[in-house]
Amino acid sequence: MMENMIKKQASEKLLIIMMLTVTFSSMSILLFNFVLPLISEEFQLTNSQVSWVTSAYTLIYGIGTAIYGKLADRYKLKNLLTFGLILFSFASLLGFFSTSYWLLLVARCLQAAGAATIPATATLIPIRYFPIERRGTAMGTVFVGTALGSALGPVISALVVSVVDWRWLFCIPLFLLLTLPFYLKYLGDEEGADTDLDWLGGALLALTVTQVLLGVTSNAGWFIGGIVASLLFIIRIHSAKHPFVHPELFKNKKYSSNLVLAFLITGIGYSLFFLTPLFLADVQKLPTSLIGFAMVPAAAASAILNRQGGKLTDSKGTSYLFFLASSLLIVCFFLLSTLIDSNAWFIALFLIFGNVGQSFMMIVMSKSISITLPKENAGVGMGLLMMQNFISGSIAIGIYGRAVDIEASSSWNPFLQSSMGTIYSNIFFVLAILHVVILIVYKLKRNKILKD
Repeated sequence: MMENMIKKQASEKLLIIMMLTVTFSSMSILLFNFVLPLISEEFQLTNSQVSWVTSAYTLIYGIGTAIYGKLADRYKLKNLLTFGLILFSFASLLGFFSTSYWLLLVARCLQAAGAATIPATATLIPIRYFPIERRGTAMGTVFVGTALGSALGPVISALVVSVVDWRWLFCIPLFLLLTLPFYLKYLGDEEGADTDLDWLGGALLALTVTQVLLGVTSNAGWFIGGIVASLLFIIRIHSAKHPFVHPELFKNKKYSSNLVLAFLITGIGYSLFFLTPLFLADVQKLPTSLIGFAMVPAAAASAILNRQGGKLTDSKGTSYLFFLASSLLIVCFFLLSTLIDSNAWFIALFLIFGNVGQSFMMIVMSKSISITLPKENAGVGMGLLMMQNFISGSIAIGIYGRAVDIEASSSWNPFLQSSMGTIYSNIFFVLAILHVVILIVYKLKRNKILKD
């Protein structure tokens, strides 16, 4: 009895440390988005050149989550995290002392290579250290870190550059070194099967993702290379003795269908993070310094309510939280579509519905997918989920960016009274309809499963 209580307390402490780690990891993605003009001015860069400071980070970070997830099926989590956090910190120091653009870019790439251990580990700790009936709460706690990072990133970035040079942003991730002793203490020594790693399969997967994302962000011609690489990857996993991703994983219909659903939901949710700064500037005419602050209440609400969302999925099931999350997102998108030209304070209020709904969705999808995975494939399975989130987000951003460039002469929302922000209104109206369709399909599928 006493031993179980000690283990439970240790697991809870580990969860809090993981939440703080995820907070810094999420912040590191966003911190440099707001100082790109300063970097461009200092090194005399074009917009396309300076964009690689964030694009390269996101690309490596997304691919790395799948690779570290696979490594976690074999190696100790504490060893992977130790390696990742030390590399992350070393790269941060390199960036702090960078005197050229290329050194800065190398530092950001190395940062991403180290930080990618964090989301891979963050999804596995709830699976390995918490029973299914408490897994939702554990995942909700971890996702608090994502919301906190999103809330604090813009604010801290603005505060730092208002006082000191932008390079000081590299010092913030160094605080992660303080978490290492706790991981070494609370993480166990469990290892997976001692099998050979299919590095060629992993490289082909990385090549596929890279070329798909380059096709979205740069030139559609990259898609051809992505198709070729994906075919080679499929051939490889069917021919290798110990494939990087076992083909049986994709034959798991519950896993595959949930992965597709998560892809769609993530892509829709990215509209809140990408479009909001644009229409706050274009329609509300907010200065750049205030746009980040307008998005803070929504991120803060997500951080406060995430753990409660996790508890709901444990006590009432994933379907209950899915319906609640869908309802919040539908309300948010419809309000944004109808009242796009409202006061910025109202917009900040509407965004709370959307951010909380999207956070709840990530809890639902993470727990639903984790339940479908066998123990030996939990790492790579969750790693693929995290990686496809980045792919979905990149594709969605490309679509939203092109849609915003279209001049809209009429509104698709019959309740919109103003002509201001029509294109944004139309996009949010379509997204509201899409979520209604997803909710109906999900309900029909759930009813069919209950009948069977």
